[in-house]
Amino acid sequence: MVKTEKKRTFLLEFEKPLVELQARIDQIRELAEETNVDVSGQVNELESKAEQLRLEIFSSLTPSQKLQIARHPRRPSTLDYVQAMTDDWFELHGDRRGNDDPALIGGIARLDGRGVMIIGHQKGRDTKDNVARNFGMASPGGYRKAMRLMEHANRFSLPIITFIDTPGAYAGLDAEKLGQGEAIAYNLREMFSLDVPIITTVIGEGGSGGALGIGVAEKLMIFEHSVYTVASPEACAAILWKDAKKSEQAALALKITAKDLLELGIVDQILPEPPNCAHSDPLGAADILKKAILDNLEYLSSLSAEQRKNLRYDKFRQIGVFLEH
Repeated sequence: MVKTEKKRTFLLEFEKPLVELQARIDQIRELAEETNVDVSGQVNELESKAEQLRLEIFSSLTPSQKLQIARHPRRPSTLDYVQAMTDDWFELHGDRRGNDDPALIGGIARLDGRGVMIIGHQKGRDTKDNVARNFGMASPGGYRKAMRLMEHANRFSLPIITFIDTPGAYAGLDAEKLGQGEAIAYNLREMFSLDVPIITTVIGEGGSGGALGIGVAEKLMIFEHSVYTVASPEACAAILWKDAKKSEQAALALKITAKDLLELGIVDQILPEPPNCAHSDPLGAADILKKAILDNLEYLSSLSAEQRKNLRYDKFRQIGVFLEH
């Protein structure tokens, strides 16, 4: 009961009709158990109606609504997926320059018995945790730590798995003083030269250079209701129209949804989410993600280092190509 109430605290507006219908189904079932009355016909009818409603809601979401799902407080984080998918996990700390950014984590893990390096943005579960992890907005030290771990993985032939979930890199004065732009640019350059397979998944919100800083890969996957964008819709609206309230219009223009990104050739694969999204079934989402990673890892491992680097290069060279008539 406590868990249900906690979930409803973070209920999105468009989810309410579905939750109310499910509550009605549960209520009828409980009443039937108490009175020993057969209501299977009514329950089946309502469940069919609920499934139809679910399809209608989640197949017609606007970009802004998908952004709400991507930012959902209960959406699985990097550490949630690590815990659900891996056999062993040993987190590695520090950029060897005096910093250990908790907004960007990484470590060695076993995925179906195979050693891998997992790196990803980490948001918090509540306000206190979010403040501690700076809402998943990494500092220059975070990107330098990530690069150190990638170089370690390359040295020991460990495939690199990265998870993107950030509104963007931290844009504070301290970050600029410490070289935020240089740290991200360095990662972009160096990731193209790594010999090992690199697989990236947008598990929530992928924003700006903060996402790209760990996002150079042969295979870029995205969950069905995740978003990936050059700038947050709020920032885009503030820049273009001097009005952050026009973020819904900006979200539409930015083409941030998985479907748009696949059509534009930016992502390679869309991962379906459990019926009520990843935040309602984290373990189901983890199973889907794990299978996709293992399938892609099997293919990429069959290629030579040079072929993998060429894949990376060609992928990013083709982004943004257009024909002029």
